[in-house]
Amino acid sequence: MKLHILLLILFLFSLAAANGQDKTVQAELTGYINNMQTFIFEEPEGDWVTDNLIHNRLNLRLYAGSKLSFALEFRNRFFTGDMVSMDPTYAERLASDKGLLDLSTNIFSENSFILNSRIDRLWADLSLGPVQIRAGRQRINWGQTLIWNPNDIFNAYSYFDVDYPERPGSDAIRMQVYPDYSSSIELAAAMDGDENLTFAGLYRFNKWTYDIQFLAGIAEGEDIVFGTGWSGAFGSTSFRGEISWFHPVENFRDTTGTGLFTVGLDRGFSGKGMMQMQLMYCNKPFSFDAFDDFYSGNLSAKDLAFSEFSLFGSVSYPVSPLFNLSFSAIWYPDLKGFYAGPSVEISLAENLDFSFIWQHFNAELSNDRTRINLCFLRMKYSF
Repeated sequence: MKLHILLLILFLFSLAAANGQDKTVQAELTGYINNMQTFIFEEPEGDWVTDNLIHNRLNLRLYAGSKLSFALEFRNRFFTGDMVSMDPTYAERLASDKGLLDLSTNIFSENSFILNSRIDRLWADLSLGPVQIRAGRQRINWGQTLIWNPNDIFNAYSYFDVDYPERPGSDAIRMQVYPDYSSSIELAAAMDGDENLTFAGLYRFNKWTYDIQFLAGIAEGEDIVFGTGWSGAFGSTSFRGEISWFHPVENFRDTTGTGLFTVGLDRGFSGKGMMQMQLMYCNKPFSFDAFDDFYSGNLSAKDLAFSEFSLFGSVSYPVSPLFNLSFSAIWYPDLKGFYAGPSVEISLAENLDFSFIWQHFNAELSNDRTRINLCFLRMKYSF
């Protein structure tokens, strides 16, 4: 409660300061609403689990003068279907919030439906020439690659989450300094609901037409982390990579650290499609027994790898300006398995899109062969 009050005071104080300097206050509201039907099954002829999600997102931005801005963004999701009625922990997991501030609540929770509302952006931003300071729930994106981001120590996310393009945020304070047009220095600190502190600094610059960065800090109060990342191109092909090393603070002198190394290539073909490849190596892959941990577990940047080596590839092709086909796949040698995901995107009208997404997982978990199919039908209207 004290933190809620403190953040509210910060907003009101900043707003008052802005009005005192500049009477121009502008507001902007955007968002979307979609309806997504989900089908889960092992074999087409077997039993199916079905769910429905109505998802409304609202993004409110307030610009108080030229130096101050504010954001309030939240998702309202109405769940119905088999998972709601079959899983006794479903409602509790939806209402849980890993952040320092508890900004998720189940407005209604019954045997057959749940209405959840979650704030995932709530920040105030102050720009003073080459210095920018942002406080509150925000996304701190330090990733350079497109699929796995071991440099993204504040906001790890699941590639398999098809209905969350904004990705999660952290309760943090962040300062960015721009010494010149091609470099930046960042300091950021975040704390989660268990009061674990993540604190790090990053230096990014441009050299040889590549954006290069170095970072170091403490991750989730338990690991010293340092790493580097880059993104650039040779010819028409983009070349990206990230390296991070996590070492327990309590065992700093031994060799119990976890390292992740990933490189990727992506190339567009003059409006005729795009191809991506990314390889990741980890000396200590994340160990799990249940499919839920593999698919949507609360993973940190240290836990991105499920196999010592992971290889991703994807291709997308626009059949027409309104019709796009894509296919992606991941190979997990340690699990003797793979992921495959075809999808179709169709623009039906201005701001109205239809998507079909199929995710197939096939791997050995706990010495048993697991095959899971998830199919999504989504209609989305943006405003």
